[in-house]
Amino acid sequence: MGMSLFIDATSAVDSRRVYVHLSQPRSAKPGSLEFRLNALPEFAIALDDPARPAVRALLEAHLDDMRATSPPESVHALDVEALRGPGIDFWTLSIDGVLAGCSALRVLTGEHGEIKSMRTVASQRGRGVAGALVRHLLTEARVRGIKRLSLETGSQDFFASARRLYARHGFEVCGPFGDYVLDPNSVFMTRAL
Repeated sequence: MGMSLFIDATSAVDSRRVYVHLSQPRSAKPGSLEFRLNALPEFAIALDDPARPAVRALLEAHLDDMRATSPPESVHALDVEALRGPGIDFWTLSIDGVLAGCSALRVLTGEHGEIKSMRTVASQRGRGVAGALVRHLLTEARVRGIKRLSLETGSQDFFASARRLYARHGFEVCGPFGDYVLDPNSVFMTRAL
């Protein structure tokens, strides 16, 4: 069974929490959920700069997909500059030092947070990257004293796998939160922590 742990690397200049997953051999049947979860090799999740070139390219692909799938008034994905703003922390997941995915946590109030900018590199989809990032965000939110974590995703078929991912992690459909308004192109989800 794989193990996960946090490593705190703190100095007067920089405080970072790095999430590291260490794989161990399993005897799982090919195609089973256990086999797919074990397919993700050693990885690290760390705070990162959304403006880093490889990350920027991933985020631009994310925004391109959102714009191609949803009408302009229903695209709620944040651009690089917004992700660098106050109240938002941004992480990337790397496998063997190569970018595999990203996610962000936006603090809405002292006890309410929002998942933003979940994206997995196309070649890494289906390997557990998004699940690892969701688990990381849940842990980070708890560490910060956040009591509720919410998100907005699309209602179109394109977003069906995202909705299933969030449901597997305990999120339930809810009404609009924060500054969102009811939108037929959006699905709002939340969970208590």
